[in-house]
Amino acid sequence: MKTVTFEVWTGGEDVVLDITDQCADFVEELGDGLLHVFVPHATAGLAIIEVGAGSDSDLLSALEELLPADGRWRHRHGTVGHGRSHVMPAMLPPYATLPVEGGHIALGEWQSICLVDLNVDNHERMVRLDFLAG
Repeated sequence: MKTVTFEVWTGGEDVVLDITDQCADFVEELGDGLLHVFVPHATAGLAIIEVGAGSDSDLLSALEELLPADGRWRHRHGTVGHGRSHVMPAMLPPYATLPVEGGHIALGEWQSICLVDLNVDNHERMVRLDFLAG
């Protein structure tokens, strides 16, 4: 198994951050196998989604409706509504496993690998990529 980690900066607002290029660069010369993407954070998740055509904004809007940033959450440290960030990974898990064929991630034409972060209190995120040869 081959593993790399990298950091991303998510900023101070809800974000869908496309990390497809970093993932593609990692597997480029690795042949066939599986790519496992993992974000080791209690408040971040991954989504395979189209970006740039409004779907990323739609996802954030849907999460805001499902998980409002208000005072209803029992988990109460940090900014108001921070508890929703701890619930979000139950809906968008912090991992994804994707097939790799000939050094290319077998994504659909409009699919991207995205880190989703609703935690405005923590801007530094770690992403771990593992490749298991087939």
